[in-house]
Amino acid sequence: MFASDTEHRRGNQLEKTKLVRIFDKQAAQYDKRREDPKQRKWREKLIGSAAGDVLEIAVGAGANFPYYPSGVNITATDFSEGMLDKARKAAKHYRLNVNFICSDTEELSFPEQSFDTVISTLSMCSYQNPMLVLRNMRRWCKPDGKLLLMEHGISSKAAVSAVQKTLNPLLYRFTGCHHTRSIMDMIRGADIKIEREESYWLDMVHVVWARP
Repeated sequence: MFASDTEHRRGNQLEKTKLVRIFDKQAAQYDKRREDPKQRKWREKLIGSAAGDVLEIAVGAGANFPYYPSGVNITATDFSEGMLDKARKAAKHYRLNVNFICSDTEELSFPEQSFDTVISTLSMCSYQNPMLVLRNMRRWCKPDGKLLLMEHGISSKAAVSAVQKTLNPLLYRFTGCHHTRSIMDMIRGADIKIEREESYWLDMVHVVWARP
């Protein structure tokens, strides 16, 4: 049993090391997407709701930075140092007060109720245990705070979801993202209170305003 557990942990670590390499390589590509007009209106509407002390997990290259309101204090995390290099430059460009932490989101630890706003955009696709992350987001948020999410997953449309399921193994191998997760079911399963939800791109992308 001990050997089995050890092998399992080693396998998980190797998988995460592989993911870090994938996202390090994609950092320049993510940086170019910061001004992507397809996502701009969603990010602007969502991130504009942020207030106070903010935690943004899996910040990537800082795609949300142009849309933060003034006066927020941001703690931004990512496990890719390549992504954080781009995000630091973006924070400086947009004159944001950001504390950066290079860490695997699934291994982060903050005191309960530490933040007024907790944000995740397009990150639930890559975690080995997304439910753990969602529950932690809820714990780290103050009772009267905000949880803001923009995530992609499996479509409710049969033809689209069939294609997603077929392509998922290949897409995960090259991008590090799962495309078959049921985002809204996961959010509800984490006991997060959804106040507002909008769906786009054939019901593959969900923009969610919620409370812990």
